[in-house]
Amino acid sequence: MRFVTVKSVEQQDIQAIHRVRESLVHQRTALINQVRGLLGERGITIAKSPAAFKRAMPEVLKECEGELTRFCQTLMMELCQEFHALETRIALTETYIKSFMKQSALCKKIVAVAGIGPITATAIVAAIGEAKEFKNGRHLAAWLGLVPKQYSSGGKSRLRGISKRGNTYLRTLLIQGARAVLIYVAGKSDARSRWLQELIVRRGYNRAAVALANKNARVVQALLSSDAPYGVASAP
Repeated sequence: MRFVTVKSVEQQDIQAIHRVRESLVHQRTALINQVRGLLGERGITIAKSPAAFKRAMPEVLKECEGELTRFCQTLMMELCQEFHALETRIALTETYIKSFMKQSALCKKIVAVAGIGPITATAIVAAIGEAKEFKNGRHLAAWLGLVPKQYSSGGKSRLRGISKRGNTYLRTLLIQGARAVLIYVAGKSDARSRWLQELIVRRGYNRAAVALANKNARVVQALLSSDAPYGVASAP
């Protein structure tokens, strides 16, 4: 039986702000999809990302003034106002998260790992604290669902896709952070970048992102459960 340590008040506060931010992001995504769907029925297309949506909407409302009815324009403007209100609230939650990170020695320690920013660092510390419940880094990676499923029989070991078990929120943050790192590995000559470049060629971009997320989870467990600082030079 595995036991989980009782979370501190600070960890509960950090988790609370992460839950609020996650809910606001979902609301923003739903609003963008709703507006894109309504405009799509009238032959107007908009990109999916929040940044592209923010840039496109003023131009869409201006250029399509004759194509959209006055009622539809008013409706779209109200939805745009709601979008900006959500953006403001999301930015406020991220300000709180950065404030928590500055006050936490553990967060400052793991944010030095490439692919882990303030949001991921605070979410990890809020969820696992000093990570002493995990025997090693692989146990944390397995808890996050970042290890392959095994189908072994007759002495033959068959590995398939990752299990996707455990904490979906943390797994998503780690993989997104890994994708951000992969964007900039081309042309670099350090050991980690060379490993990622070879992995992308050999196994593909998505598997390379998962592999880096797995490695980062192991590094995080080692950092949180010991007093040793993170050294980029010694990182694989």
